[in-house]
This record gives sequence, structure tokens and C-alpha cells, in this order.
Amino acid sequence: MNDAIKGIRLVTRREFIRNTGLAGGGLILAAHFSGCSTDQELPGGDFAPNVYVNLLESGDVEIVCHRSEMGQGIRTSVLQVIADEMEADWDRVKLLQATGDAKYGDQNTDGSTSIRKQFDLLRNAGAVARHMLVLAAAEVWGVPASECIGQNHAVHHAASGRSLGYGELAGQAATLSLPEKVEFKSPEDYRYIGKPMDTVDGMAFTVGSAAFGIDTVLPGMLYASIERCPVVGGTLVSVDDTATRAIAGVVDVIQLGDGTSPPVFNPLGGVAVLASNTWSAQKGREALNIKWDLGANASYDSDAYREQLESSVHNEGSVVLSRGDVDAALSGAAKTLEATYYAPHLSQAPMEPPAAVARINADGTCEVWACTQDPQTAQGVVAGALGIEPAQVTINVTLLGGAFGRKSKPDFIAEAALLAKKAGKPVKVTWTREDDIRHGYFHSVSAQYLRGSIDADGKVTAWHQRTAFPSINSTFGPSDGPGGGELGLGCIDNPYAIENMKIESCKAAAHVRIGWLRSVSNVYHAFAASSFADELAHLAGRDAKDFLLELIGPDRHVNPADSGAEYDNYGHDIAEHPIDTARLKGVLAEAAKMADWGRTLPAGHGLGIAVHRSFLGYVATAAEVSVSDTGELKVEELWTAVDAGTVVNPDRVRAQMEGAGIFGMSLAMHGQITAKAGAIVQGNFNSYRVIRMSEAPKAINVHIIPSQAKPCGVGEPGVPPVAPAICNAIFAATGKRVRELPLRNVKLA
Repeated sequence: MNDAIKGIRLVTRREFIRNTGLAGGGLILAAHFSGCSTDQELPGGDFAPNVYVNLLESGDVEIVCHRSEMGQGIRTSVLQVIADEMEADWDRVKLLQATGDAKYGDQNTDGSTSIRKQFDLLRNAGAVARHMLVLAAAEVWGVPASECIGQNHAVHHAASGRSLGYGELAGQAATLSLPEKVEFKSPEDYRYIGKPMDTVDGMAFTVGSAAFGIDTVLPGMLYASIERCPVVGGTLVSVDDTATRAIAGVVDVIQLGDGTSPPVFNPLGGVAVLASNTWSAQKGREALNIKWDLGANASYDSDAYREQLESSVHNEGSVVLSRGDVDAALSGAAKTLEATYYAPHLSQAPMEPPAAVARINADGTCEVWACTQDPQTAQGVVAGALGIEPAQVTINVTLLGGAFGRKSKPDFIAEAALLAKKAGKPVKVTWTREDDIRHGYFHSVSAQYLRGSIDADGKVTAWHQRTAFPSINSTFGPSDGPGGGELGLGCIDNPYAIENMKIESCKAAAHVRIGWLRSVSNVYHAFAASSFADELAHLAGRDAKDFLLELIGPDRHVNPADSGAEYDNYGHDIAEHPIDTARLKGVLAEAAKMADWGRTLPAGHGLGIAVHRSFLGYVATAAEVSVSDTGELKVEELWTAVDAGTVVNPDRVRAQMEGAGIFGMSLAMHGQITAKAGAIVQGNFNSYRVIRMSEAPKAINVHIIPSQAKPCGVGEPGVPPVAPAICNAIFAATGKRVRELPLRNVKLA
């Protein structure tokens, strides 16, 4: 174990199995509960009902979190769910961070899936433990299990007044067979679920003892800095490292070769400088004399590409959703409107850039410490790079200093593993800020063309939308435009009650690595759709909020497949989770109420509103902005209403919505990645801006709609409504429409 990593217990897979006595996976339960006794001698030993819970003989419960903590509070939420169903005493619960291992099921902390997809799985882990402990107590006492109850770390028999602590029952429970099915607690009996509980990592974050990937240090470790081709797909021609090797502290210079096509999650290749310290590695890298063949993407220019995208959406594409007769409705309309919207490439730019440490052991196995969102994918990619089996790779998951989708791609982890193998020593790879912004997996650039019409009564009669953007699929294979999963993120899942609707997908080739960023395609789809709805409201002479409520229409469940859409929203079944327009209207009405919609505002101020559903979560945001006579924009305040179904920790949901407000503002006001001659222009926060403290609104107000529905996504759904709410507010303040992002490029005066 690495003593330099404090605040998190890192356990290898072999050590974990050895200490728990497991042969084929699973966790232990054993404990002692003070103050409870029995006349009968109880067997000791460990109890292993599933892979998430350990009840130790000391009475402490160790709960394994199989997801990655990057500030969203998942390590706390996982503990809340399991401990609640187990009826464990919160003060006796301790956290273990899982390594990458298939026995835990899906470990990819992405797509807002940790609670929405695994709530019942986590509840089951705790409920099985509680159920078996109850059966054990009933067997010891010779009474029906129905007369016993597991509560507050013990099993109680009310009729006789007897109690046994969970630890005292562990050995007996270990002799029982696992139940096929258990009953969950009723929501009214929850002790932790739904309660605003402090995060288990909060103190470590506060005092600076929390250990992130970038903090990892191993004995004898070398530090690597890698020079990569500035253009994706370029190859190394030659390198002169004479000056580099003369720098004190430099140990070696290693060529990583060239990247793969398609890139997938493999390293980009390049030349690595290994040194005894970070400074020497970076200075050595600067001294390299490298010649590159920039390859086919050397002509990529983001300004010229914008023209290509906008041309693409002004021509017919592939129809992906169709109902009614859009052309007839447009030709017979009282009024029509058309608009083209543009949103640029974006970078995730987490505060902690990608970082990983790898060590090759004497037996050829590899051990890694990394800030990864997806340790199982990292395990597979590292194994492939080294030519060994995944079981020979251990991925220790550290805390993540932000991620937003970037750290689900383990290219940086494979770099560390390859260099450790070549160097024969542990190697730490830390990307610089410039590396992260110039060589990442970028959020896609998008152009969208919309046409709409209204009748004499101001009712929308037609909606025609075309969307074009390079697909994430291009990272994995040939692709010339949007993928089905991406179209299901804010485009074909259109909730509006419009009789005539047609949506088309248009071609767009990729010239950089494309990856997911917080809320993925919902970001640009919500920007266009919510902005255009506001434009239609103005065309109809209607209040924007009232018009939007009418546009959403009557309470119903919407399935885009009914209009011919092939829907694949990154793994959630639209038939099982149709769009609930009542919930959508509910958050819209609440956000408007919070903002005191319709109130009189000072000159130069405006209110805007937008609503969007993504990852099953319903979120509406209202924004008040002010625009000075010189065009200076200030977001004065934000109001967000969220319906996330069953909420595990309302404090974490509120924090996610507040963070989404800042993240969404950063994207809307400053976010822009551009390319010239194939290379990314931006390199640090001076050129890839995020919101500064002086730009933050005076308040981000959040209201959580109470709900007993299944848990919905939380981490991502708060982002999409932010940009259109701000842009709609700008129109209310100035009469000027914003159809491109970022706002820093738009003259408002």
C-alpha cells in the first residue's frame, strides 16, 4: 500500500481477496454489537452475502464504492443506499474504494448512471445482508423470522425483548443460503436515503488531505512528460534528443510510436522524456527537436469547417423522425421562421488534468493508480497495450479532481503503463494543462437549422430541424455524421405537441478526437431547440413561459419511436422511460415561479427560461441578465427546478445543479476550441476561459421537486437549459437574438 496516498484506502484485488477469504469474489460481513447478548454460544466467522458489504468482527461495516468520486458525492450516496437498506449504524460505516473488477458490474461513472441505473442493485446489497441477519437471529432464537426485525445495527424480537448485534450473528448468517428475492424498505422508513448528509470525503477535501491521481508517488518512480503530434493522425518523422539528454535529472527519452486509426482509447503516441522530477521532464521535453508528418488533418480549420457544417444543414439530410406533413404546414402557415444555430468544439478541462502511475511487477503483472472514471475499460486498454490479460492488470481508483467525461478515456493510463514497461521502473504521467486542452477528446462542434410556422391563433403548426456534427462514433470507427445515440440526446426526443414534425441528420466528418462531455449532445441540441421555441413565442406575440407550456402540450408520455425514430439514448429504454410531459411542465412552472416570472425589471435587464429532459432528469432554468449600453453582459441570477425522481442526497443534487449553472455559463459565455492548420489554438485558461468569480451570479437558486419516481440522472441534466435561458434573457433585455456560442464572440451593443 502506498503510504503517500492518504485519505483513501487503496487495496489490490489480490490483497482484497486474501484478506476476506474469498475464492470467487464477494465481500465479508462480521461484527460485534455491544449491549446485546444471548444465552446461546454463537459461531464466529465472516459473512459474505455480496460484493459490496463487509461486516467486520469489530462491528464496523465496510461498504465498497465501485464508482469513481469526482466531486459529485457518489461515495456518500452509495453508502447511504446500502447502509439504509442494511439498517446499519452510520457511525459504524466505513468506505472502501473498489479496484477495477468485473465482479462489481458496471463501474463506468458516466452518463449520470450511478444511482439511476443501480439504485435497486445497491438497495439489494443492503437488503440481502439485513434479511440474512434476521434469518440468523430467528434460527438462534427458534422463532419465526416474521417476528424479527433488523434495525439500527441489530436484530430485535419484540415479543421476548431480545436483541442481537449484527456482528454476533455474522457466523450464523454465513451458514445460510442466499435468498432469491428480498423486500426493500418502504420509503417512509428510510433513515439515510433522501436525507442531506455530509460527504464522507468532505473533511479530506477541506483540509487538503484528499489524494488524487496527480498526488500518487511510488518509490523509485520516474516522471514523464510527453510531446505529441499537434495534429491528430500525424506521425513522427525524426527526433533529436541530444539537448534533452544533457539536462540534469533526465533519465531517458522513449518513443511511444504513432497513434492508431481509429484512435479509440489508445495513446496518441509521441516522444516521452523520463526524469527524476517533473521539472526536468518538462524542460527536457521543451528541448526536443522533432519533425512531424502532420497527416491528413493538417488542413483542418475550424472557421472553414463551420461553413461546411452550416452548408450541410441547409441541404437535405437523412430523415430520422417524421410525423404529419411539415412542408404543407409551412406553405399554408400565417407566419414562418427559420434560424441557424452554431456551437463550437469544447474541452472538458477538469481542474486536475489526466494523471496516472504504473508499475510493472516482477511477475509481469501491472498495477496502476489513476484518476479514472472507468477502471474496467482502463484495465482492458492497459492489458491490450502491454500484451497481457486484463486479470493481470490492477487499476486502483484515486479521487478525481473533476472529469466531465474526459477521464473515462484511459489513453493517459496506457501511456504510463507502456513507459513503465520500457523503463523498468514505476512511471508517472501527468498531462499539462496545455496537453489536456490541445490533445483531448473534444465535445463535438454543431450546426443546426430550424424552420417553424404558426397559424393565425399563434399555435405552432410545423417544426423542421436539421442537425450536423462529427460523431463520437468516429473515435471508434468510420463515421460521417451523427450517431443514433447522440440524436436521442435532445433532438429526436422532442417533447413538443406539434402535429407536423420532421428531423434530419446531416453529414459531418471528424478531424479531431471526439468524446463525451457533461450532457453530451444535449448541450447544443437544447441550445438550438430552446432558443427557437423562444423565437416562435416572440413571433406569436406570446409570453415565453406560457407559450412553452402550451408547446409541450397536454399531460402524456412521449415515445419518439411512435414517429419513426430509432432511439438509443445511451442505454436507457425510451419505451420503459418515455418523456413525461407533466413532469417537464412541472419544473418549467416551478422555475418561473422561483424567478417571479413577469415582474417588472430595470432597464437593460431581461428574464429568459428554458426546459430540457436528459438522462431521465427534468430541469428548467430561468436566468436574469443585464446588458450595459456598451454591451457588457452580466448574469445576475439563476433559478433552477429539478425533478430527479427519488433523491438519495438532496445536498448533492443541489450542489450538482449549482455546479451545472457555473459549468453551463462557462460553456455559453466562453467555451470555444478552434483549430488552425489542424492544431488546436487554445492551450490554458487564459485562452480557454471558464467563469471567473467576478462573473458568477449573485445566486444560483435550486428547488428539488419531491418525487417517488425512479431515480433520474443528476450530474448532467442541469447543464443543457443554462445557455438557452441566458440567450433568451439577452433577447428580453436587448431585442437581439443570439444564435451562436460562445457569447464572448457576440456583440450585444
